[in-house]
Amino acid sequence: MAKDPINFVLIDYENVQPDDLKLLENGAFRVKVFLGQNQTKIPVELAAALQPLGTNADYVHLEAGGSNALDFHIAFYLGELLCQAPKAVFHVLSKDKGFDPLIKHLQGKGVRVQRTERIADMLYSNEETIDAQVQAVIIDLARRKSSKPRTIKTLRSTIHALFKKKASDDQLTDLVDHLRKLGIIKVEGTKIAYHLPTLAA
Repeated sequence: MAKDPINFVLIDYENVQPDDLKLLENGAFRVKVFLGQNQTKIPVELAAALQPLGTNADYVHLEAGGSNALDFHIAFYLGELLCQAPKAVFHVLSKDKGFDPLIKHLQGKGVRVQRTERIADMLYSNEETIDAQVQAVIIDLARRKSSKPRTIKTLRSTIHALFKKKASDDQLTDLVDHLRKLGIIKVEGTKIAYHLPTLAA
């Protein structure tokens, strides 16, 4: 069985404050959180979410500000990490589209790199992290509370929307099958019963 590649996740914390960092607990993830000059205190929620990653997560705090200062730091570390691990997968978590020309250039050179705004989207794009994809679905379902889909058809549509309508029919079937095998869903006639773990709520 092939070993999953290392996934470097560079988070532009000035721009994005992800609430689904728990999705990174399973898998070969290395996380760097980039904090702006004025972000002198780390939120308790962020520290708690990164703690399970141990030494696989660290912070880069800018000592000086300036126009696009954080973006330049992320670009520098991206290049440095690429030199260290050219076969790794790189994720820039930011809403800033200014990264896109650089990312397109690197993709043209065969680098596996992308920019996303949500960790769930990032995980979907890496086909070797099916377990993390399933976890993303579980968390999304738990957040829906009483508005969870009640049939397989609507569940598939919900998952398809979660992953920006990029999933094929076979991939949707695989994800639903994983939910069944884990006991997260049980089909009773035409309806679905859910057994979501408290952790994902």
